[in-house]
Amino acid sequence: MTLEQGVETVSKLAFEDMGFAHIDHQRELRQGFPEVIYAEGKTAEQVTAIMTRLAAESARSVMATRVSPEQAAAVRKAVPEATYEETARIVYIKRAAPDPDPTRRILVLTAGTSDIPVAKEAELTAALMGNAVDTCYDVGVAGIHRLFAHEKEIRAANVLIVVAGMEGALASVAGGLTSKPVVAVPTSVGYGASFHGLSALLAMLNSCAAGVAVMNIDNGFGAGVLASRINAMR
Repeated sequence: MTLEQGVETVSKLAFEDMGFAHIDHQRELRQGFPEVIYAEGKTAEQVTAIMTRLAAESARSVMATRVSPEQAAAVRKAVPEATYEETARIVYIKRAAPDPDPTRRILVLTAGTSDIPVAKEAELTAALMGNAVDTCYDVGVAGIHRLFAHEKEIRAANVLIVVAGMEGALASVAGGLTSKPVVAVPTSVGYGASFHGLSALLAMLNSCAAGVAVMNIDNGFGAGVLASRINAMR
């Protein structure tokens, strides 16, 4: 290549300036997965443009979170191979990846059915990052026998993601049943005094169970990333 082409190639290793965004093409080299787009607050055209460039530069799966149906439609029109998971609010392009280790599984638990959208965000994030993921939905403490019915899956999991609103107690109960790391995600599900997830957040931060890490309210994506990194450690 020419000197000018070489300079251009090296400069792109740092980032690509699109005017409205600086795409970090080195993210995959540093962290093992391409930069993930946070779509909320962006226009459909911006999300589409960033996703198109990420897909062109990486052989790995690429994804965007908090995607509206309108944004997803624009991405899918430009990139037909893209898939939209509406419950998780994620649009993604799935690429070939090494088979996940079936002996090192991530288990996603939800306290209630209303917590499933946040759980789906965590589940799909972890799966796209190359993990084997299982789910147990609606196993909250209001009917704790439902959780105990899945004790075998809880003990078999290498990492647990626990998604709960209301009083957020499920994280402490699950943390007391396993020796593995628990990633707790408070959700904004609940009546007035839940303060849009603040009550669950504080309850999880004050958990008496050891080994519980706490994400921000409704941050299923962050939980999926953290669980994936823990799962990949040897």
